[in-house]
Amino acid sequence: MSITQAIKLDDETNNRLKALAQQRSRSAHWLLRDALQRYLAEEERYEREKAEDLAEYENYLLTGNAIANDTVVSWLNELASGKKTVWPKQK
Repeated sequence: MSITQAIKLDDETNNRLKALAQQRSRSAHWLLRDALQRYLAEEERYEREKAEDLAEYENYLLTGNAIANDTVVSWLNELASGKKTVWPKQK
């Protein structure tokens, strides 16, 4: 099912959208949908991460368990050296 939504654009934004659509051989509608899908994916990811962070903080408040400072420093040093590594878990 599709629902039509309206958006008001100022002249400059509308002209930029039309120009980019022409350069990309796409419709302005396609560009708007693509931009909205990218935006929603990014914002949904942000909200998921924020909920995870809040859950970890609430767990800390309840248990007092935390990741040791030397573990975090070691993890940061690995990142700084270019090594891809996952966030350490508390023990």
